[in-house]
Amino acid sequence: MIVSDFLKSIAQFDDPRFRRVLWRGLGLTIVLLVAACLLVIFGVNQLLSSPLVAGLIGDQTWLGTLINIGGVLFTIALSIWLMVPVASAIIALFLDEVARAVEERHYPHLPHQTAPKLTDQILVSIKFLGILILANIGALIVSLILPLLAPFVFWATNGYLMGREYFHMAAMRRLPRAQAQALFQRHRGSIWIAGILMAIPLTIPLVGLFIPILGAATFTHQFERLRALPSD
Repeated sequence: MIVSDFLKSIAQFDDPRFRRVLWRGLGLTIVLLVAACLLVIFGVNQLLSSPLVAGLIGDQTWLGTLINIGGVLFTIALSIWLMVPVASAIIALFLDEVARAVEERHYPHLPHQTAPKLTDQILVSIKFLGILILANIGALIVSLILPLLAPFVFWATNGYLMGREYFHMAAMRRLPRAQAQALFQRHRGSIWIAGILMAIPLTIPLVGLFIPILGAATFTHQFERLRALPSD
């Protein structure tokens, strides 16, 4: 059933609303990361031109150039690492549009749902980004200690986080927070597995950028399927 939810989401990628969310999310992500690179370059240049640093390195212009290049390369590497979590958080701003597209095609009997406030969407995106970055820093540390387990740690960590966050986003469009949380607790195992299915492609360059949209669609399907089941 989880695979069926995922395949239905892939099949709907011909929906122009899916592609519109993808391009907007990628555009904002690229702008944000380029701005971060420029900010680091400006900061390094300002630091190197300060009297204190100039006094320490003297006329060693080669050292200043090396530091500048190192700062730029570090920022580019960090941007590549942050691309997926930043894109995931930014695309989260538009996930309601994806969920509505899924509902209109597959669940037309559902009543129209008012879009959440932009401020609420921004807060959710910031929270999601913070959780993803902190969790991936933790997963990176564990992976450095136990390198053979690195992919499994990454999949398990991001799978749980993506499952929890995307399922809550889908559920809270239709249920109060307490009911959404209770439904998550009853089915957290299958939700975690669905999250792992989302997390595995994150390790594939470029493919991972499509996952936030597929995740929003997949967990909309999963939510509708799970809430139709009789409760224990």
